[in-house]
Amino acid sequence: MYTKRYIFSIVAVTLIFTLLLFKKLGLDDFTEKSASAKNCLVSMDKSKIKPDDGDSFFYNDIAIRVLGIDTPEITHKDHGIFEDQPYGREAAQMTANILARADTIFYLPLKNDKYGRLLSHIFVDGELLSVLLIKEGLAYETISYYGDNGFPDLAEMILKAARNSKQPKFEKPFEWRRNHQAVQ
Repeated sequence: MYTKRYIFSIVAVTLIFTLLLFKKLGLDDFTEKSASAKNCLVSMDKSKIKPDDGDSFFYNDIAIRVLGIDTPEITHKDHGIFEDQPYGREAAQMTANILARADTIFYLPLKNDKYGRLLSHIFVDGELLSVLLIKEGLAYETISYYGDNGFPDLAEMILKAARNSKQPKFEKPFEWRRNHQAVQ
């Protein structure tokens, strides 16, 4: 049986950790509109993550799609993609490596997309996964097309990374899909 003191200690440590994480992420500088996002961060157990491709993975039974980026495709026959796009495997491996090495992983859920995936910003050790992939040249930003989704500060971080990074060496994935994806 847990004592009140033990429970209080756990809550206090969790609160302190969360506040330190917000400070490291720069979340304490969110605009008022984004401030409510602080309350929505969900911690992830990395042992329950199953990588898929560069911009999506599974957490328990939830398919998660990383907001703000598009990475090159890998073969997904059930989605009509029968070949890898150049750099697709590299992006998938980079995402898997980043998630596997992480000490902390949080997701900030938005909504499900038309494929049933949970659109989310992913924070890995205090950094946006989307920014890390852009800086490695393994993702294009999608903020310019889809907007900030109600998170202007996070969108600006992604746009800044895209402006300050080299252009990826592969065709934009949405264009590649248009020419290589079988109609379903």
